[in-house]
Amino acid sequence: MGCLPIPILFVLGVLIGNWLWGDQGALWGAGVGLLLGLILFGIFVAKLRQRR
Repeated sequence: MGCLPIPILFVLGVLIGNWLWGDQGALWGAGVGLLLGLILFGIFVAKLRQRR
């Protein structure tokens, strides 16, 4: 469940980028979506590893 944002944001970035700016936008959207998904995954893991 923690890595679920990665593929969701990747595909969402591709679709939005393609819709707004064509093929080159799809590539940039994929990159931004992947980066955002990795950041959110890192935050999720950091929150899980914190001591209570």
